[in-house]
Amino acid sequence: MIIRVVGEGQYEVPSSLFDELNIIDNKIVDLVSKGNEEEYRSELSKLIDMIHSNGKQIDDSEIVESDIIVPPGDLTFEEAKDVFTGVGIFED
Repeated sequence: MIIRVVGEGQYEVPSSLFDELNIIDNKIVDLVSKGNEEEYRSELSKLIDMIHSNGKQIDDSEIVESDIIVPPGDLTFEEAKDVFTGVGIFED
């Protein structure tokens, strides 16, 4: 599975990690809907860290279509309200 972290590049991440990433994504959707900005920031950081630690960064010279696009770690809470809605970025 290819995941782009906006502003950081693409990572090849094992598909077996999808469920774990989806759980974090769903938690972020819930936190955003409840207005919990502090925990939102923590979970977004956790999501990106998991991609970094389990993925292999793809060289920028390679052109590969992304399966999932993750917003940058500095996404504001207001911006998150437009991104983390419904099923989130990892569709069930």
